[in-house]
Amino acid sequence: MSEKNGLIALKVSLPVFFGYLPLGASFGVLFSTQLDYAWWIAPLMAVTIFAGSGQLLAVSLLVSFTGLTQVFIAMLLLNARHVFYGLSLLEAFKDAGWRKFYLIFGLTDETYSLLTSRARSEDKGREQQIDFLITLFNHAYWILGCGIGAWLGKNLTFDATGIEFALIALFIVLCIEQYKVLQSSFPIWVGAAAGLLSLLFFPESQQLLIAMLLICAVLFWQYPANKHRYKRRLIKESADEQ
Repeated sequence: MSEKNGLIALKVSLPVFFGYLPLGASFGVLFSTQLDYAWWIAPLMAVTIFAGSGQLLAVSLLVSFTGLTQVFIAMLLLNARHVFYGLSLLEAFKDAGWRKFYLIFGLTDETYSLLTSRARSEDKGREQQIDFLITLFNHAYWILGCGIGAWLGKNLTFDATGIEFALIALFIVLCIEQYKVLQSSFPIWVGAAAGLLSLLFFPESQQLLIAMLLICAVLFWQYPANKHRYKRRLIKESADEQ
């Protein structure tokens, strides 16, 4: 059963592999070329932090000799969205035992998308094992990418312009997968509108947090209607199967 679960997790996580490898490499190159540290510290950061945008922000803050208080506030604002991710997975992670701590630690944007969009069985223990393996694979991809990029940045000279687009491409793929599961474009339009409003009316340092708050407010407002619609759909599908 464990081997089968591992193959399922590997298959589900492969899209993240193709995004994390070049994106992690771009972070590694940036780390090695901008900071005067040993190359292996980049994959060590990936092991202990595992936050792509947070690690990229950390490099820019370290380069500019920013104080620890400003670093703390910036990282808190940047990763505040994970609070909302965790709330939606309380039931899925319940009674996960020792796995729960790693599932919480490894909950990135991409992992959250995979965990919430994949088909699930009634066997909660099996599903939690698959969730754990997906998170572990994604973490390994990121560490590998960071390590390769840092080593290359320290030992080779090359033009890596444009490699950061891998993150955008990865989010596009995950967005499409979410749409296939939800069969609704409403969350996509809400996200686009919230991002545009934040971009137009708020300073850059607050845009991500404001956009997340707007999205959550609208989705919470829509939750009762969507819940009843989803139940009706399940009842209809069950009736069709019979």
